Parts: sequence; structure tokens; C-alpha cells
Amino acid sequence: MDSDPRPGTPRLPPRERILSAAYALFSRRGIRDVGVDEVVARSGVAKATLYRHFPSKNDLVLAFLARREQEWTLGMVMAGARRRGGTPEARLLAIFDVFDEWFRGDDFDACAFINVLLEMGREHPLGQASIAHLDTIRCLVRGMAEEAGLRDTDGFARSWHILMKGSIISAAEGDTEAAHRARAMASALIERHR
Repeated sequence: MDSDPRPGTPRLPPRERILSAAYALFSRRGIRDVGVDEVVARSGVAKATLYRHFPSKNDLVLAFLARREQEWTLGMVMAGARRRGGTPEARLLAIFDVFDEWFRGDDFDACAFINVLLEMGREHPLGQASIAHLDTIRCLVRGMAEEAGLRDTDGFARSWHILMKGSIISAAEGDTEAAHRARAMASALIERHR
């Protein structure tokens, strides 16, 4: 059963196939709606192979959240903002330019950290992991605010993060201008913290 289900593509190691399958499924449908059997079928590995790499579904979800932080938080959002902005303030605002492109793309799947937190609850270990990943985003924004020389960088980062999360929810509701609206409010927030 441990064959790569995509003929003609290089064979990925089983752990990577499992995590890639879980990433695609969890990102789109959440945690509770996706069973281990579906991950097994999509990854083309035996169930024993999945459990050898991820002893429980929670372990698989934790790996998914860690991958999401690498690919989405650091890879897409923060790296995209740094590429687009020439100054620290411009990099902060560019977060919403990255969001605008993401919101309009076919791959928009909202925020996995928010989704898992709401689905599992703040007391559940997966909810706690999601809170930690959301805190990472706030810390990165706080660091960008420090680079920009803004005042009260912790308060700024918390307010900025509300704009980020709110725009994601608005986009999920169908507001195609959510990132533009958030960017305008973000400019005013920067002014208040100069």
C-alpha cells in the first residue's frame, strides 16, 4: 500500500506524503471532519505507517500546525511582506497586500490556527497549540513594529493582529475588499503608535 498515488511524480518519503495529505485535508475541512482513514487513503500509505510516524491524530495535527507556521506564517505572509515593503512601515502594511492576493486566490482557506482553536476549544491541547502559533504571529508583528520605531509595540501588535484575524474572517464571509479595508485601518493604527 505504500505507493505514491501520483504516477510520474518523484516518490516522497511516507512521512512527507502523510503530512502533505493531512495538510490539504485539514486546511480545507478542519480536524474533526477528517478521519485517519482518509489521510491514509490520500497519502497512499498503510495505517501502520501513519501511526509509526504520528502515534495519534493529535500528533498529526500538531505537525500540520507546525508546517502551517512554516509555510503560511513565515513563508507566505512574513516573507511576502518583507519582499514587498522597502521600509519597516511599508512591510507592515504589505501584510495586507499579501492577504489581498491570498483572499482572491483559489487556495484561500482562512486561518488554520483560528479554525483549529474554534473547532477544538482553548483548553484542548490542539487549541493551546493554535494559541501558541497565533502568539508567534503577534511576536513577529511586534518585531516589525520595533523595527519601525513605533511606541507600545505589544499593544500595537495585539491591535494589528485583530485587524489580520478580522480581515481573514471577513474574506471567508465573502468580502473581497477585506484586506483593503484592514490596510486602511492599519495605516491609522501606525499613525497612533508613531
